[in-house]
Amino acid sequence: MNDAGLAIPRETRRFRKKQEAILDAGARLINQRGVKGTALADIARGVGLATNSVTYYYRKKEDLAAACLLSSIRIISGLAEDAGSEKTPAARIRTLFASYLELLAAIERGDHAELVLFNDLRALTGAQAQICFDAYIAMFRSFRQLLRGETIVRLTRSEENSRTHLLLSLFVTVKQLARRYDLEEYARTSQRLCDVLIGGVFAQPIEWPKPEAQKPDANPPGDGEISTESFLRAATVLINEQGYRGASVEKISAYLNVTKGSFYHHNANKDDVVAACFARSFDIVRAAQNDATATLDDGARRLAAIATTLARSQLSGHGPLLRTSAWSALPDEVRYDVLRSMNRQTQRFASIINDGQNDGTVKLVDPLIAAHAVSAMINAVAEIERWVPSVTADNIVDFYVRPFFVGLASAGSAE
Repeated sequence: MNDAGLAIPRETRRFRKKQEAILDAGARLINQRGVKGTALADIARGVGLATNSVTYYYRKKEDLAAACLLSSIRIISGLAEDAGSEKTPAARIRTLFASYLELLAAIERGDHAELVLFNDLRALTGAQAQICFDAYIAMFRSFRQLLRGETIVRLTRSEENSRTHLLLSLFVTVKQLARRYDLEEYARTSQRLCDVLIGGVFAQPIEWPKPEAQKPDANPPGDGEISTESFLRAATVLINEQGYRGASVEKISAYLNVTKGSFYHHNANKDDVVAACFARSFDIVRAAQNDATATLDDGARRLAAIATTLARSQLSGHGPLLRTSAWSALPDEVRYDVLRSMNRQTQRFASIINDGQNDGTVKLVDPLIAAHAVSAMINAVAEIERWVPSVTADNIVDFYVRPFFVGLASAGSAE
């Protein structure tokens, strides 16, 4: 059986070597274009084969995508299993991230096959989808196990899953962070990121800013009024779930129960909608940053206010922020502008963290690495309801936001 649970011919060394080359090429293309934007013919060219030769190994593109995902899940689950031999949650987290950065360095050097990202996991359909979902859930549980031991407080399952979602969400964004650094810096990058995850960001307890009342939504879902904002919310949800190419005009229109004609009445084309989705998310984050900077005096409370506002907003009917993972499959003509805005947003968080270090409310952590973690934490709220059905705008701070800022080792661990 292969990674997708499909029967394959009796393996030989040559067969396995070619299969690994196909998986490597497939993972690289899926990371660049998403599942929907990847064709078997492109993968075949990448390994010097005819398309029908690739189908000898994987009959359909979906079979290959599933095999790539299952291979990555198996490798990462192995890292988690190895880290689980450490005695404390803090030691496990450090071992996990150190091993992962070593693996990413090996991939960059060409000493290990590419790992596919999980951005398009929900773009799969049919039997492969269920197989991959089951494997991903098992990986989630292995990450949850890393946080168990030496209890400070007894956690509920919802609190435990919230922390696990936080840990796994930051883990899968490490590759994006690593691109900023030379290979020689990967070990230090791992150490500094773990300093944030384990020990938190705040230097001392703070009086948590009271969340402002959520403004009424001008066009809440299902109110019967379709606006440009409605299309942006719908497109954001579908892109988060199915990737850039999986969120077609037909699917966006169907999500709102309108015709394609209605879509084109409000929008020129899908690419413009995707660019507008990113712009909308950036505007929402920037507004929260501006408000906190203008009204609060210290860095820690500014960070707390921003994260609280953005987390609650995503769970209050305003719709999620667009996952930054969608960036990887964007058309070249819009990718640069989106990446520049993403970097500016992260740099703004780094500046606020630096201000907090100057006023003594934020620990001496690496500002840029901590800023990346803050952005990733906020961004991952878009998917937390899948793992924590009981999460709401009223408990998201206690379940998820506060544990990040005080550190997973300080926020308690499960028995």
